[in-house]
Amino acid sequence: MPHPFDDAIDAVRSGITGTAGLLHVGMVEARGARWPAFDAAPGDLPAFFAQCCGLYAERDCLVDGAERLSFAQVHALAQRLAAGLIVHHGIRPGDPVGLAARNGAGWVIAYMGIVIAGGVATLVNAFWTGAEMAAAIRDVGCPLVLADRTRHDALAAQGIDARLALLDLDGPVAQGLAPLVADPHGIAFPVPGPDAPATLLFTSGSTGHCKGALSDHRAKVQAVLNFACSSLAVSMVLAGQGTPPTDLPATLLNLPLFHVTGEVVVMLQSFAIGRKMVVMRRWDALEALRLIEAERVTYVTGVPLMGLELATHPQRDRFDLSSLSDIAAGGAPRPAEHVGRIRDGLPASWPVFGYGLTETNAVGTGIIRQACADRADTPGRATAPLPDIAIFGEDGAPLPVGAVGEVGVRSISNVLGYWNRPEETAALFTASGHVLSGDLGTLDEEGYLRIVGRKKDIVIRGGENIACAEVEAALYAIAAVRECAVFGVPDDRFGEVPVAVVRVDASSELDEGGISAALAGRLAAFERPAHILVQQTPLPRLGSEKIDKQTVRAAYLAGA
Repeated sequence: MPHPFDDAIDAVRSGITGTAGLLHVGMVEARGARWPAFDAAPGDLPAFFAQCCGLYAERDCLVDGAERLSFAQVHALAQRLAAGLIVHHGIRPGDPVGLAARNGAGWVIAYMGIVIAGGVATLVNAFWTGAEMAAAIRDVGCPLVLADRTRHDALAAQGIDARLALLDLDGPVAQGLAPLVADPHGIAFPVPGPDAPATLLFTSGSTGHCKGALSDHRAKVQAVLNFACSSLAVSMVLAGQGTPPTDLPATLLNLPLFHVTGEVVVMLQSFAIGRKMVVMRRWDALEALRLIEAERVTYVTGVPLMGLELATHPQRDRFDLSSLSDIAAGGAPRPAEHVGRIRDGLPASWPVFGYGLTETNAVGTGIIRQACADRADTPGRATAPLPDIAIFGEDGAPLPVGAVGEVGVRSISNVLGYWNRPEETAALFTASGHVLSGDLGTLDEEGYLRIVGRKKDIVIRGGENIACAEVEAALYAIAAVRECAVFGVPDDRFGEVPVAVVRVDASSELDEGGISAALAGRLAAFERPAHILVQQTPLPRLGSEKIDKQTVRAAYLAGA
């Protein structure tokens, strides 16, 4: 049965998106097909920023250390930067402009300036090595890269052809941007329009080599409004229940902005709903608790382990966290055990979970608050009104309810394809226009999605399929387990067997035998890891903060 809270949200959202609604949804012709789309959406990102920054002009937009900038101030600085890109660097519409920097107010303004100038914001992973960054920039052919000091020096050592411009994030924002800006008066900024390319994001590399995913302006704006529509519906439902929000919306900028959740769900949605963004240069749970109290933060999102760290931090009771209403997660499966621990540790906060991809601009499914607490086994249903979720078989045909297959997402917010990779672009889409996720899942009769693993994250043990995500979920249900990675290794008898590398609490004496015993009641005999390596040191992460399973596996095999 659908959860009552989900039904309430759907009912309100239907009114918002109906004929007389604030966010009326019609149909648009694009890319040779018809798509549901918000009729009154701004035509491109520059128009979106102008509209939002005018609507919330005097509100705090960015808090970066001691500095505060209003929405109006941020937009004014972005226009000056856009003018500088045109006047000083000759940026023309459609030019891919690299942005290689850690989080900061200057990063947000640089992103805005690039798209206002008509450029394609090419978001370089700031956690990459200099050689990896240089390879991506060469692949795209960026004429210009804006980079903070660390990335600037790393790229300069690679001898790239692109011009490097220093984006100084270490002092006051206006001072750091001063060498890049120009007077915008008299400059006719281009009007990109909905079909023009807007952004290029790189996949995280968790399943192989990196690919640049190209989006047009329409995809970005529609994706943001789809998230904002759900946020508005939730607020209206809560108001109807007598529990409206009491603080202005505020969020941590704790996720890397060069990844799609940080860019779309956090940054761009904050412009749409007038939400204050509080910059975190790097994740630290204690610092996050301090900022939540100081800035009355209402919303935090990250990979699942971030929410768990907040809820279980030994110093959490020192802080007033009453403003924090929602702890969201995505980017990796959230073990069901985490939801209970979040509710126990932060009873004033509710869990939120979502499923989306770089290739869908994060649009996909979602489950919120009471529904998420009660249905911890699912990332929810398609987040209406834009996406359609379907399950596909190996032959590309859609599968019936309950069947396991590859998850596909169709919406106007999907990317155009991969940069300079026509074959991989063709393989990304089904004939119906669904993006193939690479994730294996099922849909039930009410449309709730369940992810059972990666398409290639399956261990086949003697002909039996084992989803690594299922084994990891069982491991996370053990109280002392902090992190884990499950993967297959060659085996002479079964062809392949699962093994696990597990990080436990520093004070724990749990060993392989204890973990195996704990799993005996949770997993079938063939599903249990053939070997468990127990350690107290953190597992390596990708830039997206997902566990870097490839590196863990390689280290295990080297030591085996």
